[in-house]
Parts: sequence; C-alpha cells; structure tokens
Amino acid sequence: QVQLVESGGGMVQPGESLRLSCVASGGFFSIYTLAWYRQAPGKQRELVAQITRGEATTYADFVKGRFTISRDNAKTTVYLQMNNLKPEDTAVYYCSAPRIDTWGQGTQVTVSS
Repeated sequence: QVQLVESGGGMVQPGESLRLSCVASGGFFSIYTLAWYRQAPGKQRELVAQITRGEATTYADFVKGRFTISRDNAKTTVYLQMNNLKPEDTAVYYCSAPRIDTWGQGTQVTVSS
C-alpha cells in the first residue's frame, strides 16, 4: 500500500518561493503518475500539476510559468517548486497518486504580506 507524506509548506510573502516535497513508501513509486492538488478555504480541490512515469508534465493555467513539478524515482519523491507566489496560491497542497486514489495529509501554504 502506497503512503504519501508531504512537507515544505509554510508562510511566505508575495513573490517568494517554496518547494514542496512528497515522499512515497510502500509501493512501486516509479510506475505511477503523481500529482499535486490544492484546496483553498471554501473552494473545491483542484489539480495544480502532474507528472507521468515518463516525466511528461501538465500544469494548471494558473501556475504555468511559476510552478515546476519533478520526481526523483530513486528517492521516491515528487517535488513542487513554487516561484513568484501570490496570495491566491494560499491553500492546503496535497500530493496524490490518482490512479490508485492515494492522498497525502496535505501541507499548508500561506502567501501573505
């Protein structure tokens, strides 16, 4: 059974950067498409970015050019580099392996001046 644990969230000012990490255990990490979702207060969870096992990436329009998803199969870790953060990026960010409906516990990102 795959388990996902996120880290790296925090509070930053607009324009600053954060890198989220998600470590997987208990499964064949390299075969899965992995994704980052986020959920802001009062809003539905939305896809931020995903990366296939072949490292093809997809991004939501609202993060294109600012966020980068990557994976290190040897470390069973997926990353989300977030640059030029905006207040509207404030949310709980979740790591997911959508094909097997597995989610991490989430990490809070707050962007505020």
